[in-house]
Formats: sequence, structure tokens, C-alpha cells
Amino acid sequence: MDLTSVQDLKGVLRSDFFHGYATAAPQIEGAWNKDGKGLSIWDTFGHKPGKIKDGSTADDAVRSYDLYREDIALMKSYGVNGYRFSLSWSRIIPLGGAEDPVNEQGIKFYQDLIDEMLRNGITPFVTIFHWDVPQALEDRYGGMLNKEKFVPDFVRFARVCFEHLGTRVKYWITFNEPGVYSLAGYAAGVHAPGRSSYRDLNEEGDSSTEPFIVSHTQLIAHAYAAKLYRTEFQSEQKGTIGITLSGNWSEAWDEDDPRDQEAAERAREFEIAWFADPLYTTGDYPASMRAQLGDRLPHFTPEESKLVLGSSEFYGMNSYTTFFMQHKDTPADINDHKGNVFIHDTNSKGVPRGEESDTPWLRMAPAGFRKLLNWIWSRYHIPIYVTENGTTAKGETAPTSEVLNDTFRQRFFEGYVGGLARAVKEDGVDVRSYFAWTFTDNWEWAAGYTDRFGCTFIDYDSPEKTRYPKQSAYYLKALFEHLIAA
Repeated sequence: MDLTSVQDLKGVLRSDFFHGYATAAPQIEGAWNKDGKGLSIWDTFGHKPGKIKDGSTADDAVRSYDLYREDIALMKSYGVNGYRFSLSWSRIIPLGGAEDPVNEQGIKFYQDLIDEMLRNGITPFVTIFHWDVPQALEDRYGGMLNKEKFVPDFVRFARVCFEHLGTRVKYWITFNEPGVYSLAGYAAGVHAPGRSSYRDLNEEGDSSTEPFIVSHTQLIAHAYAAKLYRTEFQSEQKGTIGITLSGNWSEAWDEDDPRDQEAAERAREFEIAWFADPLYTTGDYPASMRAQLGDRLPHFTPEESKLVLGSSEFYGMNSYTTFFMQHKDTPADINDHKGNVFIHDTNSKGVPRGEESDTPWLRMAPAGFRKLLNWIWSRYHIPIYVTENGTTAKGETAPTSEVLNDTFRQRFFEGYVGGLARAVKEDGVDVRSYFAWTFTDNWEWAAGYTDRFGCTFIDYDSPEKTRYPKQSAYYLKALFEHLIAA
């Protein structure tokens, strides 16, 4: 393993630094209707013709529901000390609601999974919600579009999780990427539940309002669940609770143009501060968003603002790449969610934002990752847990020796993890974890099985979804053995 570029960083990460993999239940578990599990909106969406790139479903996914013991053993061989996974709401409460029955088999699965992790020295980081609203709640009242009904249902789900799993879990994440859930599901309409203003794509929805309503609901639901944990469970279970936010680095298209610098900052506020400012600094949305969106952006009541501010005890950070932002001189379109900017792959000098992966939006840009760590730290000054970061690589179609020696992904990790370590050592940023996306190739939402993010290759044609370790898994092991203090 070539660690030349990080030789000077030996032992710079704290001795209790967590490193491992992140996954999401709908993408890996399979067993979509087994042992009492109810339908989620992704079960429904995945079965609609034309919604998934390769026409696949996640019915079997990679069968982690059946193969979790083998997976934990493989993960242990990769040297991890943490694993971030999500709970399937409709596996635990099939119909989802506050008055609906709990599925004991679903709870037992997660208890067994966590026990297996703990036996193998792997700390669980549990995401309560990763995009899979029970279909019954979508049918009953429109899911997150109805804050008054959704919040009590989510808080009851969280309570069940705390009660049955909390003695084993010290790290809770309420929501994964509320912004992506809102924008992909309600603005672009390409993710479940599939709503937007674009009638050629979706039968219902309003891209100009619904993403902001749904995001507001998530912030309020998060805050009430966090309050429940802190008031009723934390003193005895001694864990911590927070939220995970998405956000890529936005760079000025022309670094010498103040208008582009402002555009890049505005883009960061629309993507990240949209959630982080209410949670960590002001209890309200950024002024730049209110200026563009007016009353289409919901207003916090004084009670909500007080509840949300300080409700996340850490900053969960998901980030992958960098984009160049150029200012616009024309008014924002009513369906704009980016801060009224032009988004480019190259800057004004023709410099590309990074080396291409196998996913059009994702390019390797480690310098931007370090800049983003600094931006978050300087703006919010709260411990950062990197909860997702990773890449696809071109040509990963079969488990050949060349594919399994995934040099592109290894270089990606070298740049990003190395940048993280330099942000800690040289910039003073408090970073406490790094979870790679992802453990195995999986069902990547609307991309189906076409995007392979895994550090483990999956043979999707085999009944047992045969696992083939890629060299990047062992590279990460060596990298963190070098970086983490003894």
C-alpha cells in the first residue's frame, strides 16, 4: 500500500476516530416483503415502469437481511471499527403510524445485527430514516407534506428504536440528507415519492413549494425526536444524537469576480445552510434563501425555532464532489433551488472540477472536500462526523483482477481521507469519523444497479449475490492504521 502522500500524517487522527462503511436499508437488505415488513415508498416507486434506469427493483438488493453475519465478518476483515446503517421504518412498524402495531421480527433483526457488530468490535451508527417513508403514511395523508400528522408518527418510530435498541447504540442519526430527499423526490421528481411540477414526469406535485415544506417537516420531526431522546433516554443510555446533511463544495467559476464568489457562497447556503443554520446558529433559514423564495420558504414559529436550534449534537457530513458556480443577472426561476446560479464542470480558465468517475455528477475533487470541512467548521464550530464519501469507477462490470484492484477508488480515498487528515492537523478542524460509501455495490436508487460504489464487488446474477473484495477496502484499512493515533 502506497502511503507516501500521507507519510507526514502518522497518528494525526484522534485515537477514538471511527472509520468504516455507510449503507441504507432500502439499498442492501432485500427481503422487501419478508417477516412482516410493510411497503415503503421505494418499494412502490421501484416497481413503477420507467422510474429506475435499468428497470431493476430492490426486492432482493444484495440480500444483507439474510447474509448480515457474513457481511459483518467481511467488514471486520477490512479493519473497520464503525458501521453506519439505517433502519427500515416499515420493517419495524409496517404501517408506520403512531397507533399502528410494531413488528417484533423486524426489531429482532436489528437487535441481532447490532449484537453481531458488537461481538466483532464494530460500533453501530444508526440512521433512523434514510428516505423510506412507509407507503401507508404516504397514502393516508401525503407523508411529509403533512407536518402535523407526520411528526407524531416519526417520533413514535424513534421512540420504538430508542426503547428496543438504545442500550446497544451510542450514535443516533435522525434523518439522512433531508435536502436530497426533498429535492430529488419533490423538485426533480426522480426519486420516491415522485412529485414535481413537470407533468411529463410526474402526475402531481409543485416543485416551487413542496421541497421546502418537506424539508421543514424533517427539521421539526428531527428536533422532536432529539428532544425525546435527550429528555427520556440519554441519561441512562449515554448516547448522542444528530442529523446528517448533504452538501458538495461550491467554488467560484471566476475566482476574481466578486459576483461569482457571492454566487458560490449563496449556493452553499441554499444546499447546506438551509438546514445547518436553523440547527446550529440562528434557528432560522439563511437570509439569502428568504430573499429569493419569500413565503414559499416556511416560517418557524418561535417554539419551533427554539426546538430546532441546538437539537443536533454533532454535524453529520455527506459530501462527494465540487461544482463551479457563476452568478446570474436574471431573476430566479420559480422552480430554482440552487440560489440562482449557473453550474459548470470547468471554471473560467478551463480547469475541470475533477477527474471523471462512472457517475456524471461525481468527479474526484479532494481539494474541495478539505475546503468544505473548513467552511463547516468555521461557520458552525461543532464536531464533524463524515458519514458518507465515496465514488464509482469506470469499467466495473465483472470481478476481474483489474476491476478488483480499483486504483481509481484508492486514489480517491487517498485524496479525500488525506485532505481530511490535513484539515485536522493543519487547519484545526474537529473531525471524528469517516464512513466510506459504500460497503458493497448496491441498488443506487433511480440508477438501479448501474452505479457501483462498493469497496466490495457484487455478482448480481448469482443467487447468493457473491461478494468479491476490492483492494480499496484494504487500502482504507492501511490508511487508517497509519492516520489514527495509537
